[in-house]
Amino acid sequence: MNRLLSVLLLALLLAGCATTPPREPPRELDFPYAPEATLRASAQVLMANGYVVRHADADLGRLEAVFSRWPGYRVLVEVSGEGEQSRVSLAATRGGRPLPPQTLDRLLVEMQDQLGMWR
Repeated sequence: MNRLLSVLLLALLLAGCATTPPREPPRELDFPYAPEATLRASAQVLMANGYVVRHADADLGRLEAVFSRWPGYRVLVEVSGEGEQSRVSLAATRGGRPLPPQTLDRLLVEMQDQLGMWR
């Protein structure tokens, strides 16, 4: 009985280690542009800031980029919408752990500038 209790306690402790960390909500922003233009601007801004676009699919409105310098992290961009309205969603992870959404604010501002929203 004592051995069974020890095994169950050990299993519970190990199960706690296997849980995934809570996912940070993505940073989102609406743009008055077609989703294709928004996705293209997102890729251009990321590449200009030292990211390497690893995967991109315009039909799905998604792209994945990695930061080419240390500390490396991954950015996932998802664009949705129709016509001349789109919503871009950015999420970043480092080593499988989510980064705070504020990390992506500068990129969103640069995307707005790339699309000419400040002119």
